[in-house]
Amino acid sequence: MLIGEVARRSGVSSRMLRHYESLGLVRPTGRTVGGYREYADDDIRRIFHVEALRSLGLSLREIGRALEDPGFAAPALLGDLIRRTEERLHREQELLDRLRAIDAATPDDWPDVLRVVELLHSLNSPSAARRQQAVLAPTDDELPTEILAAALLTESDPNVAGALRWALARSTDDVLAALTPALRSADVTIRRRAVVAIAEISTADAVPVLTAALKDPDLAVRKHAALSLGARGERSAVPALVALIIEGANDVDAAEALGTLAADPGTATHILTTLTHKLPRSSPEARLRLVQALGELPPSVTHDTLVSLTHDEQTPVALTAKALLRAFEKMS
Repeated sequence: MLIGEVARRSGVSSRMLRHYESLGLVRPTGRTVGGYREYADDDIRRIFHVEALRSLGLSLREIGRALEDPGFAAPALLGDLIRRTEERLHREQELLDRLRAIDAATPDDWPDVLRVVELLHSLNSPSAARRQQAVLAPTDDELPTEILAAALLTESDPNVAGALRWALARSTDDVLAALTPALRSADVTIRRRAVVAIAEISTADAVPVLTAALKDPDLAVRKHAALSLGARGERSAVPALVALIIEGANDVDAAEALGTLAADPGTATHILTTLTHKLPRSSPEARLRLVQALGELPPSVTHDTLVSLTHDEQTPVALTAKALLRAFEKMS
């Protein structure tokens, strides 16, 4: 088969076939009477082998080694190809993320684009001080929310993270829209960073998002959501706050939040019912914390419960109940 026909049937141009021949990859083994190149069946099969290996990302030099060296280690080369491809995909993903971030910032002109690019460059700096400065630097324009949120979710330095939350809490954009999807992340660290930032958003729109976070499997996520909801006067936080007291996770803060919620008489009764319901089935340490939490509720609500607890078989519980009753008496 002559080179022109091989090119038509294989899809490899005549020019590339001549290049393969010059490199020694595929040499036509025959010649016509007129001296033209003639490819045998084995030559054509080799062309397809070359093209198949090219499709895997091998260089022509690597293809030559693979086809000529009987001892060539295919697994080692495939492993190297996988690594190189992963690196290329990572670079491409970084570029795509950067372009999306710039687009989300809705720049009006090229100076705006360059400003966003500079912000991205600063937020990716290995220097925590430079990242923090980029967030706190005075500017006439509001920093793009999408970029700040993305930076926060990957930020490990507590000072920089605090600066990012500060900037987000003051943003006029829809910060919740940027942060809420992170609460569905499989990475618990990302969920924790997101809920801390959402807890600092004062708008009412944050309440349903935080309420949903009360069901998170991670205690730290539930803790931040419950404490924030309690500070907002949300009764839905009561079971989660009581659970924090039982777990001993920020139990003092949780008890104080219950005290704030107890300003409403109906909620105070609900808190008392929830606390006393958990008392019999909790560990000795948790029972003691639950009784201490009763001290945050109005004495008029807890008096009868505390009197009954003065006879508790667990001495620390009984003593704590007596101490609270004495304290309440002095206050009256």
